[in-house]
Amino acid sequence: MSRAHEPSPDPRPPTADPGPTGFAGVHQVTKRFGAVQALGGVTLDFPAGQVTALMGENGAGKSTLLKILAGDHRPTAGHVVLDGRPVQLGSPTDARRAGIRIIPQEPEIVPHVSVAENVYIGALPRTAARHLDRAELRRRITADLRRLGFAGVLDPDLLGSQLTPAQRQLVEIMRALTGDAEVIAFDEPTSSLSEHEVDALFALIRRLRDQGVAVVYVSHRMREIFRIADRIAVLRDGALAGVRDAATTTEGDLVRLMVGRDLSAMFSRSRVATDRPVLDVRAVTTDDVHDISLRIHAGEVVGLAGLIGAGRSELALALAGDRPIRSGTVTLDGRPLRSGSPGAAIRAGLGLAPEERKAQALFLHRSIRDNTSTVVLERLRRFRFVRRAAERELAQEYTDQLRVRTPSIEHEVRKLSGGNQQKVVLARWLARRPKVLILDEPTRGIDIGAKAEIYRIIADLAAEGVAVLVVSSELPEILGLADRILVMQNGRITGELDRADATEEAVLHLAMADDITAATAPVPGAS
Repeated sequence: MSRAHEPSPDPRPPTADPGPTGFAGVHQVTKRFGAVQALGGVTLDFPAGQVTALMGENGAGKSTLLKILAGDHRPTAGHVVLDGRPVQLGSPTDARRAGIRIIPQEPEIVPHVSVAENVYIGALPRTAARHLDRAELRRRITADLRRLGFAGVLDPDLLGSQLTPAQRQLVEIMRALTGDAEVIAFDEPTSSLSEHEVDALFALIRRLRDQGVAVVYVSHRMREIFRIADRIAVLRDGALAGVRDAATTTEGDLVRLMVGRDLSAMFSRSRVATDRPVLDVRAVTTDDVHDISLRIHAGEVVGLAGLIGAGRSELALALAGDRPIRSGTVTLDGRPLRSGSPGAAIRAGLGLAPEERKAQALFLHRSIRDNTSTVVLERLRRFRFVRRAAERELAQEYTDQLRVRTPSIEHEVRKLSGGNQQKVVLARWLARRPKVLILDEPTRGIDIGAKAEIYRIIADLAAEGVAVLVVSSELPEILGLADRILVMQNGRITGELDRADATEEAVLHLAMADDITAATAPVPGAS
């Protein structure tokens, strides 16, 4: 594949150091934002025909490096290298013309046009009269869906507003792959994908690699990294900590490179569950889940496992009052919980940190202070006015307790890393002092160091007597955190596993059982 346009070379004289030896890379790249140095002298190559995984904690410099490759940022020093030559990428247009594609973590989808139009936006086929050529559009999208392996999972006629998070991600991937590409970077591409969709994506990445494309793969998920990567580069505090061959390194090696310490004990906690039931769900049915019964005790962490589409998030929303319950009962501390009322659930002592924290939990353009205090404002009021000093004191207390990395509690939440955003969501509920806390995918899209801190917070909550329900698609996380694991499929609970009996194989067996009446497991909620 050849690039349509080669950006002008860097006018600075060449140095004696040849820099990266692969097709693409960065050489001695430094990037400063005022007094903050995001990258410091990073030299890294991305060889053609290989998948280079890029790992590191949030704030390590991964996003900044991708933005430099994308032409969104210009380096303070150093340069991008393409075909062995230093180049200047003054804009995303320069990067695209150079054959560089960056697939962002947060897809940008036009809501009121179809999947096909979203994929080819900016390059839609036109008739001689300059009208949209719908026949040609249909031919292109059908061919590309088949070529990329997404024909069975993406309907080209769906509107952008109708897409699931997973489908939005696939549209962004297809958009990036229109035209010739020499370097393709995937930024946390599987955070919303089902296992089937991940398989299709990985098959596509392998085809791109075999065609000679330089693939950069950013992820916090160790299993994915070892499944798809040829080599692994680790950034720490804006510097290159090391590059390892994926075939010969270990998870422990990568963790030590990323955080400078061993996190082997991050799941260690004592079992503190009591015999006192706090949340009791009996035969609950909604539009999405059927005949759900479960019980969570004070100090207990219960995991809710299952494949995407099993109904876990829908159950969480129903318990929190965001979805109506058609039949069945929910009691909290022995008192009936009114269906379909988030306010009633909050007042009763139930909190929910939802799956989509940016869309469903956070006020992105408001401060950490505003986001932390939003569910306790009545406690902070005097004569109908919020006591700002008390609000600031409360926000600062939980920001410090949860170790939120921020220059100030007045900092906008949208400017925080994913891990710190999740801590702000947790700070909100800790301020509310809930009896039950439901955490839906609490570590999605955050780095391993931040995960360890979230796990510590969950253990502390359980130790304080909070009943915790954790929904997670990461089996090691569920197995490490939970005292008991409930497994769902097709909107029903198919079985329950005690911590001592739970294995990945046992969980997957229940998650994929063809006939739930044949699944052998203890009666849910009977412990």
